[in-house]
Amino acid sequence: MSRRKLAGHRTAHQSRAKTRVTHCIDASKVARARREARSEDEVQFVADMFRILGDPTRLRLLDVLARQELCVGDLSVIVDASQSTVSHSLRALRQLRLVRSRREGQIAYYSLDDDHVARLLEVAFGHADARNQ
Repeated sequence: MSRRKLAGHRTAHQSRAKTRVTHCIDASKVARARREARSEDEVQFVADMFRILGDPTRLRLLDVLARQELCVGDLSVIVDASQSTVSHSLRALRQLRLVRSRREGQIAYYSLDDDHVARLLEVAFGHADARNQ
């Protein structure tokens, strides 16, 4: 391109830049949002939880455990996965305290850790149900 064309191009670009809307910054809203923001630990925990919940087998396990306590063998039949896969998934869920276990002799029974997990599943599956209607 010739200098004249380049100069004209710059001028056109510069004139477009002048017509852009500038961003409005409300200092009080920014300050309030920063004060109310979740801690890095909380955000990381929730990110880890959603990463773990992103696996369909783990979600199926949680959905089943929301209704009743079960052992690995029963869970593997219900979700159609190997006992090894179920055990591995339960370990990941237990690490985030989404499920808990209790032993009865040689057998470990699993259930949801608390009502928060059940409510989270209820909201997620409710959202899926509403989307499909």
